[in-house]
Amino acid sequence: MSFSQRTLTIVTVLILVGLVAGGTWWRLQPESDEAEGRGDSADAVAASPGSAGSEFSADMPQPVTGAEVVRDTLWISVNAAGQAEAFQRTVVTAQVEGVVQNLPVRENVPVSAGRILLQVDTTELALAVAEARADVADAQAQFEAQTLFDDEIEDVEVRTRRRDVARASSGLNAAEVRLRRVELDLEQASVRAPFAGRVADLQAVPGSWITVGTELMTVVQLDPIRVEVQVLEAELGYLEEGRRAQVSFAAFPGETFEGRIRSINPLVDPEQRTGRVTVLLPNRDGRIKPGMYAEVALDAESFPDRILVPRSAILERGEGTRRNMLFVYEGDEDQGLAKWRYVQTGYESDRLVEILPSDEGEVAPGEVVLVDGHHYLAHDTPVRLVENPEVAGGRPSR
Repeated sequence: MSFSQRTLTIVTVLILVGLVAGGTWWRLQPESDEAEGRGDSADAVAASPGSAGSEFSADMPQPVTGAEVVRDTLWISVNAAGQAEAFQRTVVTAQVEGVVQNLPVRENVPVSAGRILLQVDTTELALAVAEARADVADAQAQFEAQTLFDDEIEDVEVRTRRRDVARASSGLNAAEVRLRRVELDLEQASVRAPFAGRVADLQAVPGSWITVGTELMTVVQLDPIRVEVQVLEAELGYLEEGRRAQVSFAAFPGETFEGRIRSINPLVDPEQRTGRVTVLLPNRDGRIKPGMYAEVALDAESFPDRILVPRSAILERGEGTRRNMLFVYEGDEDQGLAKWRYVQTGYESDRLVEILPSDEGEVAPGEVVLVDGHHYLAHDTPVRLVENPEVAGGRPSR
């Protein structure tokens, strides 16, 4: 009987243990399913082609910019600072006195040669002209009276002398001179542009009284425009008139204007040890204003028939000893590979670098080298050519 009681107790304990284990399993079952669901979701995201993990995959072509290798003349430049000046500039002053009647111009407006810039009231001047003409008529009458019978004189020299005396005694010479003077005053009452240009420093005001010599305005010719550059004495000997000049202005960052050397001053400033070089630039739209600060690169020494690449194509690699290299693009118009190539460089300008023949490697005219978006590439990296790597989603070089 006691054995049966012990057996019953054991069976009861086993049943309780089984129930507890079953309840625990049932409670844990939903959490396991959710974990599995989350794991599947994470795997799906990782496998998605648009996910962050695949966006920077090395298998995706990286956007880069390329430039063609050329065989051309390499120009070494002389760099100097300068300032823009008007090609022509004149201060317009009053030649007669009077009231400013009309002022049909304003500052910065273009004017053609001979255009009226200012009109002085001509009432008094017109009266002066009328009086002078009347004086000439009176003098002419007196002159004719004094020479009425001179045609009967046979001696030509005597007739000529009598006419000269009669012109002076009748006052005809002086009357004609006064008439020309007042007619000139009347003409100068209309102030005209001395050449085609633009109006600047306008000082005249309609209705104001002006006298002879009053400064009215300035007329400047801005196309072409001059850039005056001070070049070091030691570099003047490399320059020649007619050579190219590349000019950049602080007012237009990132933009370069091309012109020509117009003249080289034969005199050197003994204190500054510099010479003045004048550059002419086209300025049809008038963007470049006199007084603007300029940085100028003047073509000096030339090295013809050289293999040239942009400076931005050259990179340095190597531990300890640094070596020059570049990436050559190999592929079609859509995409290709960036091929690592060591090169030996020669002369350099501000924009271009000469590539010398060498055993390490070289490039040929017509090949395309990478010039932007290439700093972080490895050999055989898939790439595609674009105009702007940053806009295309890549990493710009700078």
